[in-house]
Amino acid sequence: MADKIIIFDTTLRDGEQSPGNSMNLEEKLLVADALDVMGVDVIEAGFAMASNGDFEAVNAIAKRIKNAVVCSLARAKTADIERAAEAIKPAQQPRIHTFMSTSPIHLQYQFRMTNEEVLDLIASTVTLARKYTDNVEWSAMDATRTPVDYLCKAFETAIKAGATTVNVPDTVGYTVPDEYFDIITSIKNRVPNIDKAIISTHCQNDLGLATANSLAAVRAGARQIECTINGIGERAGNTSLEEVVMTLHTRKDLYNFTTGINTNHIMRLSRLVTAVTGQQVQNNKAIVGANAFAHESGIHQDGVLKHAGTYEIMTPESIGLTRSNLVMGKHSGRHAFKDKIKELGFELGDNAFEDAFARFKDLADKKKDIYDEDLIAIVDSRATSKNDPILFSSLQVVCGTSKQTAEIELIINGKSKSVLAEGSGPVDATFKAIKSLVPHEAKLKLYQVHAVTQGTDAQAEVTVRLTEGTRIINGHGSDTDTLVASAKAYIDALCRLQTARKDVEDITSVVDVA
Repeated sequence: MADKIIIFDTTLRDGEQSPGNSMNLEEKLLVADALDVMGVDVIEAGFAMASNGDFEAVNAIAKRIKNAVVCSLARAKTADIERAAEAIKPAQQPRIHTFMSTSPIHLQYQFRMTNEEVLDLIASTVTLARKYTDNVEWSAMDATRTPVDYLCKAFETAIKAGATTVNVPDTVGYTVPDEYFDIITSIKNRVPNIDKAIISTHCQNDLGLATANSLAAVRAGARQIECTINGIGERAGNTSLEEVVMTLHTRKDLYNFTTGINTNHIMRLSRLVTAVTGQQVQNNKAIVGANAFAHESGIHQDGVLKHAGTYEIMTPESIGLTRSNLVMGKHSGRHAFKDKIKELGFELGDNAFEDAFARFKDLADKKKDIYDEDLIAIVDSRATSKNDPILFSSLQVVCGTSKQTAEIELIINGKSKSVLAEGSGPVDATFKAIKSLVPHEAKLKLYQVHAVTQGTDAQAEVTVRLTEGTRIINGHGSDTDTLVASAKAYIDALCRLQTARKDVEDITSVVDVA
């Protein structure tokens, strides 16, 4: 029988740590639910000690996930481990994931600790974590720049203290497949108690080798792959879930492994993560990019028309990619809408369904042709929370060769406020109007517009990126009117910015207590 590869998804922890990828509680729950339905084995829900907001998200996910293990990251500190234990306590299958650096450069310059001091710390912190759960993962941060002899001692110590998974992170994306294969092989052969733990791999993509390294580790004996949807993560990102899963699925002749992933959900998760983070996927991204199944060359088109297998090594349907077929209209009722949403792979509760149906009806009044992608955007897009401090109400814009102005009305902390502003264009006028009602010092660093489907009446998806000091915040908005979508995206970014400020206050108070 084929060995099972555990898929450990860290989109909500490592993925969210990349600039601009912060998610609110509602969005994290939406992603966590989708990951659970797709069949992910472990969901790293966050870093409970990072802030009260992170703790609340991990705790809320722990309460609702039905199938996956729910994990919280914790530094090798008592306060971190206790905070993580409290956050994951409601989970049906809880895990604490704790870590410590092992490389000479980290120990000398960052932690100023000796090898023996680190081994003592590993033993004490893993032992502490085991008091709260029998599912403990320990990671050797910067493992691929650590001498193998010491790395083996560290893992032996962690397993002896109770770790059931040991992770070999390529923290800075430094290693290459052959070298990583040898590292995993050495750990498997030289750590005397390795049979009591699962070897895990966590690869960063700084050299573009994260997927290749993860697959090399699996061939050497690793049985858990840590990855993210769309490969998002710090710096150049992480191992892409869709890439490793579809490689194992497509090349069974080389990899006699299985996963529990329902690959039909891959496209949906990709679009969902794009929607909640505003981080667009590049067109030529493997598996989920817009061009992944596009054929422009005449030779390729001829081959695909005769037999798809001539140039497609997997089918679009195998990842849940649907064609843009007209399916719904303004006269469609609840029953038809529910059937179509179910066909697209969504299961919505009563409240979520009513919200999605109302937005569908609003869209149908504005847009004649409703495509699958429109419906996916409706379901996956973040519904405006009534608790948001800033709510969009209305926008009137004058543009063209005359003076460009924008008159906008917002609901700010429950009170309606409006203003008229001039700008050098309609978007500039709109953003200046918002800024006059919500004063701030954040700088606009990115403004992107994408069409959900074809046609001049297509929904526009707008991403706005703001920076304030070291903070990088993405906002997202969609509407058939590009300027309304732009205003919604800017407002979304400002709401996220306020949340980020609060989280900084939270973490300061938490650290002071610790």
